[in-house]
Amino acid sequence: MRMTRTILALAATVLVACSSQKEPAENAVAKVDASLNEFRADAQQYAADQLQTVDASVKRLKDALANKNYRVVVSAAPSVTAEIDALKTSVAEAKQEAEATLAAAQSEWSDLSTSVPPLVEKLQARVDELSKSRKYPKGMDKAAFEAAKSGFESLKTEWTEAGSEFAAGQAANAVRKARSAKAKAEELINTLEVQA
Repeated sequence: MRMTRTILALAATVLVACSSQKEPAENAVAKVDASLNEFRADAQQYAADQLQTVDASVKRLKDALANKNYRVVVSAAPSVTAEIDALKTSVAEAKQEAEATLAAAQSEWSDLSTSVPPLVEKLQARVDELSKSRKYPKGMDKAAFEAAKSGFESLKTEWTEAGSEFAAGQAANAVRKARSAKAKAEELINTLEVQA
C-alpha cells in the first residue's frame, strides 16, 4: 500500500513536471519557427546549405514536441536559436556581398555599354568594306578574312546575349560576356586594321 502511494505520488510529480514544461516548449518552438520564417526566402537564396542544417534542427525540435518530450524541447531550443542567429548573420553577409558585386557589375556594364557598340559599328563597316573590295589587309588572305568575319559574327552574338542577360537581371554574367566581346572586338580591330 505504501509503495503504491509512493508510485502514485511519483507519477503525479512527473505529470506535473511534464505539464509545467508543455507551455514553455510550445512557446520555444513557436519562437524558433517565427524567427526562421522572418528571413527564410533570403536564406534559401544566400545560404541554402546552412538553411537545410537549421531546418533539420527545427524538425527535431518539433518532433520532440509532438512526442511530448517537453524537457528535451526546452533544453534544445537555445542551441537551435543560436543556429538560427548564425544563419541570419551568414545571410546578411552574403546578401551584402551580392549587392556589392551587383553594384560593381552595373557600374562596369555602364562603361562597357558605351564602349563596345562603337567598336562593333566600326568593325561592321570594315567587314562590309573588305567584303566588297576584296582587298584584305597586308598578310591576310581570303580564308583569314572569313575566319575574322566569323569571329565578328560570334562577337555580335555574345554582345547581344550580354545585353539580354543584363536586362534579365544577371549583371555579373552579362559583364563577363561583355568583357569577352570587348576583348574580341579589340583584337579584330587590329587584325582588320580598322582606322580609329
